[in-house]
Amino acid sequence: MIAGIVLMARNPEALADFYCQALRFDRIDVGTLGLGAQRVHLVAASGAGYPQPRASNDPWFQHIAIVVTDIRTAYRRALDHGATPISIDGPRHLPKSSGGVTAWKFRDPEGHPLELLAFSLETCPDYWRDRRDDGLCIGIDHSAIVVADTARSIAFYAGFGFQATAHSTNRGAEQAALDGLADPLVAVTALTLPDRDPPHLELLEYCAPLTTRPRNPWEIDDVAATRLMLVDGESVLLRDPDGHFIQAVP
Repeated sequence: MIAGIVLMARNPEALADFYCQALRFDRIDVGTLGLGAQRVHLVAASGAGYPQPRASNDPWFQHIAIVVTDIRTAYRRALDHGATPISIDGPRHLPKSSGGVTAWKFRDPEGHPLELLAFSLETCPDYWRDRRDDGLCIGIDHSAIVVADTARSIAFYAGFGFQATAHSTNRGAEQAALDGLADPLVAVTALTLPDRDPPHLELLEYCAPLTTRPRNPWEIDDVAATRLMLVDGESVLLRDPDGHFIQAVP
């Protein structure tokens, strides 16, 4: 299972304030934030800051998708507390072929990408439908990573028990506005663990525009070194085929 998501930060305390004030996270203990049943761990970064310039198809891109019950209110609240938009002109409703959700991508004050995600009644999974009365921001649905080869990543994450459970090919004006990219074509694949609650993992393979950024340039103590915490029976730190960090815990 995904036990949590680790974010590196130059100033963990200030970043914790942003998540609590802008996105309604709770402080669980020193360095640990909670939103519903999901957890984010903030760790001090001694390495490089988030790379510049930056785009939604960067090899190191990894976002956290937060489910909200009122995306317009959540969007304005995030902006009021210092969020930097990725998406153009606010939240975007995607066509049914791309999931039929309303979403908005942005960055926290340290540069980590995030997404607000609102489901319609028709598309809302049971897990989130049962929690619609829990407030404005109700939990973490998934973490999405940019990958170069979806099949290769599916095979790698199968070693941790993940299975591909949904796939779509997203393009068009709505996707372009959501990603802040010109004419993107992205293959989106959901990887889930059987009989496990959220969050799940999402693979983003950008067929266009192709990135010119170098792969695997970030180190474990850099701000961009977001990592998943996976319960796997042993304690080990490793990289997936695209360089994303995974922290396996007993």
